[in-house]
Amino acid sequence: MEEKLVEFANLLRENGVRVSLAETLDAFSASEVTGLGERDVFRAALRSTMVKRASELPVFEELFDVYFSGLGEIIKQASKAVQDALSMSDQEFQKFLEDVEKMLQKEGKKLSELAKQLLQNNSGALEKRLREAARAAKLKGIERTIEENYFARALARELGLDKIEAEIKELREQLEKMDLGQAMKARMEEYLERRLKALEDIIRRYVRMEREKRDIRQREDQRMNQIAEKSFYYLSEDELKKMQEAVQKLAQRLKNVIAIRRKRAKKGRFDIKRTLRNNLDCGGVPFKLRFERRKKEKPQVVILCDVSDSVRNASRFMLQFVYSLQDLYSRVRSFIFVSDIGEVTEHFRTNDIKDALDVALKGDIINVYAHSNFGFAFRSFVADHIGAINKRTTVIVLGDARNNYNLPHDWCLREIRQRAKRIIWLNPESRNTWGFGDSEMERYAVHCDMVEECRNLNQLYRVVDHLVVR
Repeated sequence: MEEKLVEFANLLRENGVRVSLAETLDAFSASEVTGLGERDVFRAALRSTMVKRASELPVFEELFDVYFSGLGEIIKQASKAVQDALSMSDQEFQKFLEDVEKMLQKEGKKLSELAKQLLQNNSGALEKRLREAARAAKLKGIERTIEENYFARALARELGLDKIEAEIKELREQLEKMDLGQAMKARMEEYLERRLKALEDIIRRYVRMEREKRDIRQREDQRMNQIAEKSFYYLSEDELKKMQEAVQKLAQRLKNVIAIRRKRAKKGRFDIKRTLRNNLDCGGVPFKLRFERRKKEKPQVVILCDVSDSVRNASRFMLQFVYSLQDLYSRVRSFIFVSDIGEVTEHFRTNDIKDALDVALKGDIINVYAHSNFGFAFRSFVADHIGAINKRTTVIVLGDARNNYNLPHDWCLREIRQRAKRIIWLNPESRNTWGFGDSEMERYAVHCDMVEECRNLNQLYRVVDHLVVR
């Protein structure tokens, strides 16, 4: 069972469910307590030890059914099909199998182990042998329907199907010489033939099942791709949960890239002049390498996030993204606005992400139900918080720039730009709508270093990639 649980844990990992070694060991302990007698209890034990996130449950449930109802169930169904074809009750079939075993002990000494396991209906040993052959045939590599025949032939070759066919053919020829009644001979001959066909059927279904396991991952990837292209405005509650995890992964990806870059930057670039100068006493041979001294950068970020109704979903993701990146920068200050502007930096430092987002979006800091007024919010920021900006500060603005025909006060952005390292504006509206109606995007954009449409997760990914490259 431990071997199967390890295999199942690997299968979960291949399909995007993160299962640690410690969780796999917990699953061992849990399965020892629950046993395998009650399927639902066993399933619950694995679910509680191997799954950490609600979004991973559908994948777990589907894989559990495929894996634990998989090969064993296929072998069981194949055996039942043989029994039905012979028109035997359970008792008659059991008695018949006992007769087969006696015959094999007497006449089948030369048969291979696999042939004996097949004819004696030894499901456990047969399943183990099939799994070993599947590993040798690299069955896990199957990805497309068109590959099923290729892998079925590879699996049959690893099992030695040709040899089994020859063995059963020889056994059928021996039946004529055996001291059996005609009826028994006919039934035994039919049994041998159907068992061989059953094995071929098991191979085909096993290969198809492995391909379907890959399909689960592909379907999940397709679902995530569809969600990633969907506008933030139209996401359902379930999709919002999936997106939250995707944003966390995006933040982690950015952290990794920046960590690697900073590690490389510590050394500085190779300084040829200093190296040659310091190695003059060695005849110019560069024994002592010299690198440029790097100034320690302490990047700072200020976020101005519109949390009005029209951009609420996009704001949620951006704030979550900011929350995940706080430890990357020497200082991150986060502000939310609709008309009034308020700082949420301290709440993001001291609360977990759920509570921090609740504080920011529920109206505890500012009136989130007011009409948007970018001009008033920017003017308030310059009046009260302009000291937060210096030449090391990157200012990120998230908003649709819909100003409800109020004064835009775009001079505020100009003033911020003069003090900041750069301004990046992410707009969750389609670029085609910028500048129309009450949109002041074109007026604000001239003061920004970068203005990007950011309406869905894929666009957010592209923006982050762009930021990382810079």
